[in-house]
Order: sequence, then structure tokens, then C-alpha cells
Amino acid sequence: MNVGDRVRLLTGTERGIITRLLDSELVEVAIDNDFTIPVLRREVVVIAPEESQTFDGAPAEYKPGKANQNPGRNPSKKDRSAPKPAPRAPQPSLADALAAVASSGPGKSGAPSAPKALAAPPAAKGVFLALVHQSPELLGVTLINNTDSEILFTYGEETPRRPYRALAADKLGAKASTRPLAHFHLKDFEQWPAVVVQLLPFRLNGEAAYELVSKRQSFKASTFYSSKREAPVIKQDAYLFQLDERAAQAIAPEKLAQEAPAPPPAKAEGSVDVQALKAQLSGDAPAKPAAVAAAAAPAPVAPIVAPPHEFDLHLEALRPDNTEELSNTAILRIQLDAFEEALSRALATNMHEIVFIHGMGNGVLRKEIHRQLSRNKDIKFFEDAKKEKFGFGATLVRLK
Repeated sequence: MNVGDRVRLLTGTERGIITRLLDSELVEVAIDNDFTIPVLRREVVVIAPEESQTFDGAPAEYKPGKANQNPGRNPSKKDRSAPKPAPRAPQPSLADALAAVASSGPGKSGAPSAPKALAAPPAAKGVFLALVHQSPELLGVTLINNTDSEILFTYGEETPRRPYRALAADKLGAKASTRPLAHFHLKDFEQWPAVVVQLLPFRLNGEAAYELVSKRQSFKASTFYSSKREAPVIKQDAYLFQLDERAAQAIAPEKLAQEAPAPPPAKAEGSVDVQALKAQLSGDAPAKPAAVAAAAAPAPVAPIVAPPHEFDLHLEALRPDNTEELSNTAILRIQLDAFEEALSRALATNMHEIVFIHGMGNGVLRKEIHRQLSRNKDIKFFEDAKKEKFGFGATLVRLK
């Protein structure tokens, strides 16, 4: 199961595309290209390409004026008795005809020759960041290597809340492209992260080493939509951004041969600094430093405070002053971090039991909490809390 796979939810009929791998057992799925939800891996199944071709194909429709002329015959079979119409030659345009006449010269007879097709411009060389439509609203972020060298690359993202997050690293062959490394929604254009890519060209048995190329690419509406064109290698329309406007420079052999300077020899215990002694005797020595204060004692560790007996995991309770828009994945991560921290404090303070209020929702948070509790050896048992008070939106945990 990888990013970009089309999957179906086992608990319903929804389909979507995997946009992120959150951890070993949790993935993020884009449903109907409109919103994303975190789903356990065991609750989705990958849709095989053969299934889409067999069951998703729409039957052919007759257009107006193309109805079956022989109702008694099968319209899916060709009528071999009917003569086939001769293919019509393409009619040259007026500009092509005038150009052909002008090239024939005065006094020359004969039909004008067909105009020569213009050769397509060669694809640009370089390494590109390509955003390719996976659907009308969903874009896949891909790296394209349109050079003759292999490339070692890293891919990461920057957001206002997180300065850098590494997401992928691999080797990309010459004239090749990666699978989608991330997915962006057009409706969230204003919240897109900045992409940070590092490139290191590599050629087996090559005679040069190259410097690392780093590129930070942010997206602005004024330039994004004008960057759409056919991408090299994959031959699809994409929003293209070249990453190696400054080509990687070869490192000079003499620079590679330079050795790091040796550290100064350690002063033997009890040895005398002759120069410092001469300076003190001549009166030119700097003022002696003040006596070094004794090392401060380490600050006392604050005692661990027990969490409340009923711990509310709703976002409004965890972050009452929050005003930013958070995705479902970010909210789930905040809730799970708070759950783990509260459970650790409850165990450290020898609490007998604690109630986690997680709410109903789609059940993802409840399932993840129960999964972690079932693996914890310090848990005696857990069950749904009092239904008359919390319904099915809370879990009672009994600690050893």
C-alpha cells in the first residue's frame, strides 16, 4: 500500500486515493477529491486496475443521428456486407496552399506538395517539480529527472507551524519520474506548504563529484496557473517548476584532496605555557579572569501532576484559544498526543483509573485509543464508560 493507490473502505462504499502514510497502521485517504480522513490500514483495500477496467467501464451510447439502422442485427458487430467509405484526404488550409504555390515558383506546374509538419521542440533538460492532476481537484507532487545522470534526492515540506518535515528520500534514474510524493487539494491552495528539495547528481564510474543543490519552492497564484504545460518524460500536462536553474557544480579534485586541519595538541597536565609565563613576568599579561563560580546545581525537577479523572480529548478542551483551520489528520495527532501524555502521567502518579472522553465521531480516535490500550502491559482492562453519562463517547481505563 503506497501513496497514490486507489482504495475502497471496507466499512462503506466510499472510494479514495491514499495521500499520506501517517504511521505503520494509519493512512490518510482523500474521499471524492474533496476531503481527507485518517483510516486504519486494515479497513481499506487497494482497487486493482483490472477491476476498474471491468466494472467501471460505461456502455457505448448512440449519438443523435447514429441510431442502429438495422434493429434485427446486433449493433456491436460490424456490418461486413456494407462497403467501407473511402477515407477523405485532409484539406490543406489557405495559408498552406499559398505557401506551397509560392515555393513552386513561377512557370512550374503540378499540384502543390503537402506542407511539411513542424518538428516538436525538444523537451527541456533538467530536474522538475511537477504537479499532475490525479483528478480535477487533486494534484500529485512528482519529481521528473530529464537528464542523463542519476540523482539522489530528498523531499520535505515547510509550514508556518512546522519549519521542516522530511517526507521522502530516494534515488531517481535518468529520464525517469517518481511516484506521487504528496498530494495537494486545489481548494486548499492558500494553505499549501513550501516544498524543499535537495538534489545530488550521481553517475556510476563518473570522474567528478558534485555539490548539493537545494531548492525551496513556494506557490503563488500569479505564477502557478501560468506554469502549466506538457511535462517531459511523463508526457502529461502538469504545473512545472525547474529545480536546477543553477546546475550542480563539479567539485575540483584539489578541493577533495584537502584534509581537515589537525586539532591543536592537548596540553599535558602540569605543563607550563612559556609564552604566558613570559608575558606575566614582563607585565604585559592580560588581567586575570575572575574566579570561576562553582557550577550551579541542577534545577529541581518539577513533580509530575496527575491528570483529571475525566480527561476530555475534544479539540475545544485541549486548545480553547485555537483559531486556525486544522485538517482531520492534524486534529487526530493532537488528540493522540494528549491521550498518550495523560496516560503516562496517570501511570506515574499511581492512579487506579481514568476516563478518556473521545466522543462518537467516525470512530477513528476511539479505535486508535483502544488499539494502544490493548498493547500496554500496565493496563488491567478498559471498557466503555457509563453510557447513561457519556453514551458511547468515553472509555474507562483501569490501571494496575
